[in-house]
Amino acid sequence: MSSPAQPEIPAPLGNLKIQYTKIFINNEWHDSVSGKKFPVINPATEEVICNVEEGDKADVDKAVKAARQAFQIGSTWRTMDASERGRLLNKLADLMERDRLLLATMEALNGGKVFANAYLSDLGGCIKALKYCAGWADKIHGQTIPSDGDIFTYTRREPIGVCGQIIPWNFPLLMFTWKIGPALACGNTVIVKPAEQTPLTALHMASLIKEAGFPPGVVNIVPGYGPTAGAAISSHMDIDKVAFTGSTQVGKLIKEAAGKSNLKRVTLELGGKSPCIVFADADCEYKSLASVSPSSSSCLMMSPIIWSLAVNLAVEFAHYGVFYHQGQCCVAASRIFVEESVYDEFVKRSVERAKKYVLGNPLTAGINQGPQVSIIKKK
Repeated sequence: MSSPAQPEIPAPLGNLKIQYTKIFINNEWHDSVSGKKFPVINPATEEVICNVEEGDKADVDKAVKAARQAFQIGSTWRTMDASERGRLLNKLADLMERDRLLLATMEALNGGKVFANAYLSDLGGCIKALKYCAGWADKIHGQTIPSDGDIFTYTRREPIGVCGQIIPWNFPLLMFTWKIGPALACGNTVIVKPAEQTPLTALHMASLIKEAGFPPGVVNIVPGYGPTAGAAISSHMDIDKVAFTGSTQVGKLIKEAAGKSNLKRVTLELGGKSPCIVFADADCEYKSLASVSPSSSSCLMMSPIIWSLAVNLAVEFAHYGVFYHQGQCCVAASRIFVEESVYDEFVKRSVERAKKYVLGNPLTAGINQGPQVSIIKKK
């Protein structure tokens, strides 16, 4: 079965204008209570793209109040048909498709992500994820349980409540949709804190959420820093769950804060150190080699041409695993174990492959390696 055709990659928008830089609460745009703003940087040029309102505890309090009101019994969101929640999520996915070029350009500009990857992988994944969650909205149900006697026993699944969601900078839009999609499908309300490095696509999504017709208070977005806005979400007594994707160090702080406050539920997706293992047979029967596959199924019987293609394939997969998005992935294949008999050849070809990367502005055609999102400058 052939895989579905990928859409053609257009050129990124040449003159992107940033429209949304404020805090989004109750379907309205707000200045920060403190009056503070923070700069958002283009990592390819280190120039300031714009300044965004800096939320902190006071702004989180406002967002939680709006989210709690939207979740209360009798509210529009709480009483809405599950199928209608699904329709809204599908509508949001359609609006993302409409603004796909704008969002991909913004993701590349703000996060240093190669534009083609942002357009194909990130936006494609976001749209599919929202549509998948939309399909679940009216299919969440409990069970009936056989019981002795004249007793009817059943379970009923209900939304948790107000969910605080803290997302990272490496996949800003993808993590945004992965966080809000399941929560909204189940009937929860959310407060999202995007990473301070990459808040722009989340804020544009706020405008689409309002356009799609989500009731006020269902989705609230508070840009800001981890030690202030993030900490306020983690310790807030009226937030029922916090979900975080990021470093192990910060995950420990969030778990501790949640435990010290109201024992809110916690979901943590933290850093990893994923291995890639390459054996001497190196997928000699891989489908892409079918046209020249050896007559014997034993890789020990491979011709030199087939073996060479197989090692190249292993090198390509290994490079994809560790170099994708400049290695800024929680599942990056950052350790490679190679069988001794092919080690030297694998290393040689890996070096040759690495020299082919073209580093530069991710919005420029022909670039396949963008900048790191930020660097620590030593004094």
